[in-house]
Amino acid sequence: MGMSIELENRFHKFGKDVRDFCLRCKKDILNMEYIRQVVRSSGSFGANYIEAVENLGKADERMKLKISRKEARETTHWLDYILTNGDEELEKERLKIVDESSQITGILSNIIIKVENRNKSTP
Repeated sequence: MGMSIELENRFHKFGKDVRDFCLRCKKDILNMEYIRQVVRSSGSFGANYIEAVENLGKADERMKLKISRKEARETTHWLDYILTNGDEELEKERLKIVDESSQITGILSNIIIKVENRNKSTP
């Protein structure tokens, strides 16, 4: 249970980091669309993870984890589109957030593998 709380906190912090980053980005017509998308997906994967660990059944757990991973991957995708318009500090922050999003996707992939293996060995 400790690991799930730790991950919930990490995912929550990530969503806030994305929000704060987006607040500093230029609000032109292109960025506004990308920002909308990244804010949705960055908050959604944490929410789906919380639902997955609520122990509502093996199939639901696996499905919510897969949705969470999909949202994390989408977050990485949308972050790649956000324009930092030559602001080196903002670009460094974007790359740091992209790295964290990629790490989170990997963590969720590993959890899904463990859940699938656990479900195969349990009748």
